[in-house]
Amino acid sequence: MPLHRIYHPLSAFSSSDKQKLSERITALYTDRGLPAFYVVILFTPIESESFFVGGKPTDKFVRIVVQHLARQLPNEEAKKQFSERYENAIAPFIKDKGYDWEVHVEEVPPEMWRENGLIPPIKFPEIEKEWARQNKPIPY
Repeated sequence: MPLHRIYHPLSAFSSSDKQKLSERITALYTDRGLPAFYVVILFTPIESESFFVGGKPTDKFVRIVVQHLARQLPNEEAKKQFSERYENAIAPFIKDKGYDWEVHVEEVPPEMWRENGLIPPIKFPEIEKEWARQNKPIPY
């Protein structure tokens, strides 16, 4: 499950922006075979008097924290490619609007991860494909 927490100024994203950005982020994973429901994106608006960078309040900064559980990026080249794809996906909503931003990706071991109480079938590709087809966890 990739979890994306996007901390942003109150006026950074319209509802339409959130929808489109969420679709672009989700496609980074579904294009590689993961079920869409694995991708969770949380938009957290922060008032400028509660958003500080370098000890100063800001309304021009977006902070994104990504946690990967379903897959780990296996090597430096894969990490570089993912980072480039991610930057391209978010650019129209952040960079192109003049915001400064920071993204970091945490790779968390999946052993404690559950979907509706089920252990995700990451070691069983055919079952995971069925999860993707149905876009929900199903017992196996």
